[in-house]
Amino acid sequence: MAKAKPKTTETGNSVAAFIKKVDKDRQADCPGIIAIMEQQTGYPAKMWGPAIIGFGTYHYVYDSGHEGDAPMVGFSPRKNEFALYIANFAGKEELLKTFGKHKAAKACVYIKKLEDIRVPVLKKLVTGSVKHYKAKYPGK
Repeated sequence: MAKAKPKTTETGNSVAAFIKKVDKDRQADCPGIIAIMEQQTGYPAKMWGPAIIGFGTYHYVYDSGHEGDAPMVGFSPRKNEFALYIANFAGKEELLKTFGKHKAAKACVYIKKLEDIRVPVLKKLVTGSVKHYKAKYPGK
């Protein structure tokens, strides 16, 4: 049986072209989120799959043998909100208490707009995610 390929992989697609297609309600905040994530990670924005803007990369291997690459942090401007992809790391829950208006799930934090949150906390969340993945998956 062939191994399943990861659905979300880095593409060569243009981030700028993707943002032009984003709903107007989300489009205005994209450059700000990109600037924050690029500054905090030190990595340029790249497209992952058709709708995720990712920063940095790590290679994972699960006990099942499934493996692939994923961005250390990223976001997707969805129709009604932004999905921010942030690792679960020690201290994340405490940071989210002071983050501002958001919803949280496993590795996603959802916000409506940048002005609803505290940018210094977002910076700490991004930095924490990168540190987590670099420690857990050294090599990139």
